[in-house]
Amino acid sequence: MNTEVTFIPQGTVTTPKGFMAGAAYAGINKHARFNLDVAILRSDVPTNTVGVFTTNKIKAASVLLCQKILPSATVRGIVVNSGCANASTGEYGQADAQNMGAAAAANVGVAMSDMLVASTGVIGRRLPLDLINTAISQINLSAEGGFEMAKAIMTTDTKPKHCAVSTGNFTIGGTVKGAGMMHPNMATLLGFITTDAPVELTFLQTSLKAVAEKSFNMISVDGDTSPNDSLFLFSNGMAGGDIIHTDSPHAAIFQQALETLCIYLAKEIARDGEGATRLIEVAVHGAQSHDDASKVVHTIISSPLVKTAVHGCDPNWGRIVVAAGRSGATLVEGDLDLDIAGIAIMRKGVPLPFDMKRLSNELSREQVRIEINLNLGSYSATGWGCDLSKEYVSINADYTT
Repeated sequence: MNTEVTFIPQGTVTTPKGFMAGAAYAGINKHARFNLDVAILRSDVPTNTVGVFTTNKIKAASVLLCQKILPSATVRGIVVNSGCANASTGEYGQADAQNMGAAAAANVGVAMSDMLVASTGVIGRRLPLDLINTAISQINLSAEGGFEMAKAIMTTDTKPKHCAVSTGNFTIGGTVKGAGMMHPNMATLLGFITTDAPVELTFLQTSLKAVAEKSFNMISVDGDTSPNDSLFLFSNGMAGGDIIHTDSPHAAIFQQALETLCIYLAKEIARDGEGATRLIEVAVHGAQSHDDASKVVHTIISSPLVKTAVHGCDPNWGRIVVAAGRSGATLVEGDLDLDIAGIAIMRKGVPLPFDMKRLSNELSREQVRIEINLNLGSYSATGWGCDLSKEYVSINADYTT
């Protein structure tokens, strides 16, 4: 049994066996960088499919539709559009989502009930079905279509985000989109993960939830969550071999491979946050519980004061400490250790002398790592965010106008 995970940076959702994709331009996404805004992903055979979705009480029509279907052992694919969220559109929106799914199913020759739907874009607008249906009729699926899909799902993203991993026994591929409305509140994005591994449905769901908690639930760009956030995992089993379940000898390696892929994609989202110039990585150690460690991570990476300090290369480290203090986690000021970019800032709650100019220079790098040790327990957590720039305000001030 192969126990090594090989990273495939140019991999996509069509890298695993038996998956095809394609995309076209309907003209509904004004931010479309590649003249693509509608895509279809399809498996050659039925898949075990699971998902995790936004916890926002306002849910898009696509989310409501998929939550009724999943988990499922018959899904064949998904159609996704960018530019229109189809959220807060009432019963009309739900009917529009079903119609889009039906058009996609008919185009690729699968049952309507086996086609999922996802949308992203402006909230409060109905899907322009005439434009979408025309685009769907123009989509041709191919084994290289994963690249087109990655481009079609973008909104304010500056680049497509995709990769794959392989163990030699099976492959897992993925693509995600997300640059704004990003915060740890599952799923903080649109994400599509495929695998040719034969994974049992219950274990597939358990694996996705566990991995999401360590990856997509540990990023924040701006503290907002979307009504459309969805993360899907499709398993078609075409790599062959024994079914992977909780007690399977392949269970651990599948979990490791899925985690490797999702953490990479989560970091790519944080790195590409709207207006971002730096990736911020926050590692918290010595917490009394995993929940406490996560609380501190989430509070620091979503703090506007921390994010703006990093953007301005301002070594104002006190913002980090007080963010930890308001996180709700158990901590004692006299126990805190703090390091920024490898520079020791505080030990046991006491500030240390350090070179301010050196720290400012370190904060100008593309990736900034913040480490804080609570020294109260054995639990740790790591999360990712980005700096907050003037460009973020410009993007969101003019998004619909």
